Amino acid sequence: MNVRYRIDLDQPERDELTAMLRGGKHPARRLKRAQILLAADAGSSDEAIATTAMIGGSTVYRTKRRFVEMGLEAALCEEPRPGAERKLTGKEEALLVATACSSPPPGRARWTLELLADEFVKLTEHEQLSRETVRRRLAENGLKPWRKDMWCIPKADAEYVARMEDVLDLYAETPDPTRPVVCFDESPTQLIGEVRQPIPPAPGKLERYDCEYKRNGTANLFVFLDAHRSWRKVKVTERRAADDFAHCMRDLVDVHYPEAACIRVVLDNLSTHTPAALYQALPPSEARRIFRRLEFHYTPKHASWLNMVEIEIGVLRSQCLDRRIESRDRLRTEVAAWERRRNASGARIKWMFSTEQARVKLAKSYPKPSAAKES
Repeated sequence: MNVRYRIDLDQPERDELTAMLRGGKHPARRLKRAQILLAADAGSSDEAIATTAMIGGSTVYRTKRRFVEMGLEAALCEEPRPGAERKLTGKEEALLVATACSSPPPGRARWTLELLADEFVKLTEHEQLSRETVRRRLAENGLKPWRKDMWCIPKADAEYVARMEDVLDLYAETPDPTRPVVCFDESPTQLIGEVRQPIPPAPGKLERYDCEYKRNGTANLFVFLDAHRSWRKVKVTERRAADDFAHCMRDLVDVHYPEAACIRVVLDNLSTHTPAALYQALPPSEARRIFRRLEFHYTPKHASWLNMVEIEIGVLRSQCLDRRIESRDRLRTEVAAWERRRNASGARIKWMFSTEQARVKLAKSYPKPSAAKES
């Protein structure tokens, strides 16, 4: 027969349960059991408690029984759940990990959960293995074979460290209008036109456009970014030769920063980004005049991500260029509008990486000084 368990809480128990329900972070099931006990102590029937708390009657019964037989804490806690027996033994889990770390089968770029499950069935006596079992066992070992991590620092030698710290120190300096820090880079983009005119969106209908398109050549974007204030400039050119680089540097000196005594330019190691490009494209006297106002600071090899303008180019692509633009004239119009809005909004790149942080994070990669020879 059913046993009727009666709940009689003393005042300290009522205070504890009431305080638990009023605030703090507690598991949802623990709070639900506290509600059951307080309602039962107030004289509510099991049916009324189940209806009010939106739970089953068996939950009410088990909670009251555990309180009477084992006390308050036992009634609030979960009962032990043994769960099902693990499908894989220790050796089988080691085999699964080794398989996930091996090369994928021919014709596949990477292992997937389904591929690993099928391969494991071939290697063992299991008739089947679910993808969820594979996922859980790999997660326990911190493995995600379908993901890859690209290492940005292949080798940190003395030249790498010197250039990196030079650039980071520039970013950390107090802004000086007479010696601005300008990040410079370039990025090609395709000019893509529509074969058929897209149909604009309407209520209840998405915009529709044809998957077919036509290529109208390419254009090049030269991008300037002031590291210490909200200013950027994008120049659209037909190519990215030494002549174009030289004219960009002349605009930087004569148009954008005519009052600056020296402009520190952060740029990568492209073959056209050299003082020789100025002399190749301009008369010697003009090239000398421009070069005397410039100071080039090169990012390390394979570390162009240290150039702040790389982030700005990513913003430009996501906000303005993520669509089909058919001509160089329209590209200039769209880029100029984006540039004006972004300058007017005061947008800046939040660079949080300092020289001190670099030394901590890359301590193992820093070049080690050679030991002094014994005399």
